[in-house]
Amino acid sequence: MALQFHLLTSQSPKLPSFAMPQLASFRSPKFVVASTLRSTSREVEALKKPFIPPREVHPQVTHSMPPQKIEMFKCLEDWAAENILVHLKPVERCWQPQDFLPDPASEGFQEQVMELRERAKEVPDDYFVVLVGDMITEDALPTYQTMLNTMDGVRDETGASLNSWAIWTRAWTAEENRHGDLLNKYLYLSGRVDMRQVEKTIQYLIGSGMDPGTENNPYLGFIYTSFQERATFISHGNTARLAMENGDIKLAQLCGTIAADEKRHEVAYTKIVEKLFEIDPEGTVLCFEDMMRKNITMPAHMMYDGRDNNLFDHFSAVAQRLGVYTAKDYAEIVEFLVGRWKVERLTGLSGEGQKAQDYVCGLPARIRRLEERAQARAKEGRTIPFSWIFNREVKL
Repeated sequence: MALQFHLLTSQSPKLPSFAMPQLASFRSPKFVVASTLRSTSREVEALKKPFIPPREVHPQVTHSMPPQKIEMFKCLEDWAAENILVHLKPVERCWQPQDFLPDPASEGFQEQVMELRERAKEVPDDYFVVLVGDMITEDALPTYQTMLNTMDGVRDETGASLNSWAIWTRAWTAEENRHGDLLNKYLYLSGRVDMRQVEKTIQYLIGSGMDPGTENNPYLGFIYTSFQERATFISHGNTARLAMENGDIKLAQLCGTIAADEKRHEVAYTKIVEKLFEIDPEGTVLCFEDMMRKNITMPAHMMYDGRDNNLFDHFSAVAQRLGVYTAKDYAEIVEFLVGRWKVERLTGLSGEGQKAQDYVCGLPARIRRLEERAQARAKEGRTIPFSWIFNREVKL
């Protein structure tokens, strides 16, 4: 759910910003895409062309971490085994999507589906736009595992490595995989969305990948995931709240259960960065500043459905309006991480480190000021059709 704030990133020439939730008329970066237009003749013509994923037109920095720090992460494998793997649940104790869905093996399956569909009728279209966007974000999981396995010093070198970092990545992926699976099946049964358009969006997104600006650097990567897990915890928690307000208690339970998983994963990732602050405060605060100047882009920022080149912006605008994920949430996450990692208490930093410390500690207040100005300039939102809900129009 992105928003580009040039004021926050003007001092970071290396990479552009992606970002925060959309406010007012701010827009995230343009993507170059191969569009499939509604015209039948053009759709036929598009079928003859190879897949061309959306791509971001900016330089990509890779392998920015020096060799001695790569070695440091290898030395932390035993620590990770004792402190990070404990945040995984044994499979037999985990919930599974089927726990929340009609049982296809039961005689009452059809009745259960009809009950689900009756509850779904009471939920408004704009909520389904956000729920579909959240589901698509969760379903693009292959991209996120790939991203984690680009990080130097912590990647899964063989695909079945027994080092602690690799075990965490695979098991985290397995736990996260249930989220998209559950939401996908719910939406399929609800009858409220155009599943073919949803499925196309997932395929486009996985094919396009993501570039959060983490540079194969686990300092940046784990700061990113700490932020991202808290953001998804907030987003799913708010979809649970709205489902309850719309009278669908079971949908609220479903979303709340996913939020609880995200919270547990957030704890693990923030603990990793806490350890980095302990052993390398200077390097970690500089990476924290770097990541915040770039801004945190949501994983689905390359979202595309074959029609809407600004789909991610539009989805983000609806989420912002409904209060599912907002600029206020972004500021509060930064504030939370600054407090969680005790950034204000860091001592012994160089001049550059102190500047980074001041920047990240002052960032939440700055974001809130920008939000207030943007809200003051905001105009009545227009409505646009979303292919996910059979081209029905929703207010942005």
